[in-house]
Amino acid sequence: MKLLLTDSGIKNASIQAALVDLLGKPIAESSALCIPTAGYGGPYADPGGPWRFVSGQSPNPMTGLGWKSVGVLELTALPSLDEALWVSWVREADVLLANGGDALYLCHWMRESGLAELLPSLPDTVYVGLSAGSMVMTPRVGEEFVGWKPPTGGDSALGAVGFSIFPHLDHPSCPENTMADAERWAARIGGPAYAIDEQTAIKVADGTVDVISEGHWRLFQ
Repeated sequence: MKLLLTDSGIKNASIQAALVDLLGKPIAESSALCIPTAGYGGPYADPGGPWRFVSGQSPNPMTGLGWKSVGVLELTALPSLDEALWVSWVREADVLLANGGDALYLCHWMRESGLAELLPSLPDTVYVGLSAGSMVMTPRVGEEFVGWKPPTGGDSALGAVGFSIFPHLDHPSCPENTMADAERWAARIGGPAYAIDEQTAIKVADGTVDVISEGHWRLFQ
């Protein structure tokens, strides 16, 4: 699987160019499935957030980019469906678009639904994460980003990549996400980690990690 782990969606031309490069064809020729699930999990979640994401009304561009087609893959529904059916939907999609919200809630349902187990068998599929949708692919989110508490406890996520992500760096609506806060978070995370702002994304393909940015970011080793 090819990954584009964004802070706030496809916010600039550089991130969009990286997306097109991963797809290997124009957005207008690509089919997408959007995953709103994380938007329900946070302590301050409301149903308007997932609707804005699905409908393309969010300020974080994801579903409204002009895709050939867009479908909704709600992970909490998948255990009640025939597995062969929803797996066929995923395999036919060019890209999966994962909403922000709560990373550990999303992680739980990616595992419970069976999607997490399926992802490694999709080498040509592009996964685009938004905030929590990006953090879910990391080894840990850090105690600062634990909202919904998984039954097993802890802050472990899927570990599909070898680094963690501190999102929304220096964003006006997140006064607790300063570079100094990121430094303290990184000191406890126990591995490589990136602090990224809304103009930044991390592209992962064929084992290579590239930072795509028109803003500011920092790597903590």
